[in-house]
Amino acid sequence: MRNSTTNGASGRIEPRFGWLLGAGVVALALLALAALSIGPYHAPLGELIALLWRKIAGTASAAGSPIETVLLQIRGPRVLAAMMVGGALAAAGAAYQSLFRNPLVSPDILGVSSGAALGAVVGIYLGLPILAIQGLAFVGGLVAVSVVYAIAAAIPGRDPILVLVLGGIVVGALLGSGVALMKFLADPYNQLPAITFWLLGSLSATHAGDLASLAPAVLVALVPLLLLRWRIDVMTLGDEEARALGVDPRTIRLAVIAGATLMTAAAVSISGIVGWVGLVVPHLVRLIVGPAFVRLLPMTVLVGAFYLLAVDTVARTLGTVELPLGVLTAALGTPLFLWLLAFGRRDGR
Repeated sequence: MRNSTTNGASGRIEPRFGWLLGAGVVALALLALAALSIGPYHAPLGELIALLWRKIAGTASAAGSPIETVLLQIRGPRVLAAMMVGGALAAAGAAYQSLFRNPLVSPDILGVSSGAALGAVVGIYLGLPILAIQGLAFVGGLVAVSVVYAIAAAIPGRDPILVLVLGGIVVGALLGSGVALMKFLADPYNQLPAITFWLLGSLSATHAGDLASLAPAVLVALVPLLLLRWRIDVMTLGDEEARALGVDPRTIRLAVIAGATLMTAAAVSISGIVGWVGLVVPHLVRLIVGPAFVRLLPMTVLVGAFYLLAVDTVARTLGTVELPLGVLTAALGTPLFLWLLAFGRRDGR
């Protein structure tokens, strides 16, 4: 039976899935306009669209109005960062779940979030500037996954997926103890509140410079996942079946882990710890487009971007005090995940 999404080996997108992707892009664009308009400084939608059009046409004034400053220097970078962080975390979760053949896997399964958390906490403890803290968080996440992969490579003769998962749990627990130690040693009046705020997740301090470091990392990390999307589907059959079909499991596993880790580390370094996005969103998307990674990846990026942008908009507009992203994603993700489990059982998936 012909695949309902792609046409044979050519990879051409069928109209039904193309319309679905197009609807997702339109919905995300409308939500982005609403997020730009909503806030303590309200921007009428017509004025917002006119401002964006003048910027695109290059006819905006050099001085800039107050609304232009708010939208393009404060709210605009935050909206873009929310979309990129949400899309990156969701894509990483989908890649890990397909690679490990386990729907309970999330982007921090190999310790990337714990490593990023320890790096950021050390930077805060040392009183480093925000760019150095973000850099330490990024490096910490990459180092943590590198250690897990080295442990798995040093233990031959075992199931590589099992060793990777168990190694990630062990390394994550060790790094978590390091975070707890740094919190114990931190100044309770200045450093400890900053550490706690970072660990809860937030995009309130996002600026245009963050996008310059986040966007290239996310785009570079998505490239191998896009190129290997067919082989990732083959990997879900198991290593023996993959080898029989001409796919090298070790090479594909390394490439997928590297791409997903790079995305997660870059996202966490900007936003802090934001859980449940990489776990819940791929489940939701599978109910819509099925488990095939060629369909799952692009739709997961769109839905992840939409989801986190919606949550961030609620976080900064719900009350007089901004709510942490990690708290809201957990509060929304838990019942949504339980609903997805129940719905999936009824659907037979």
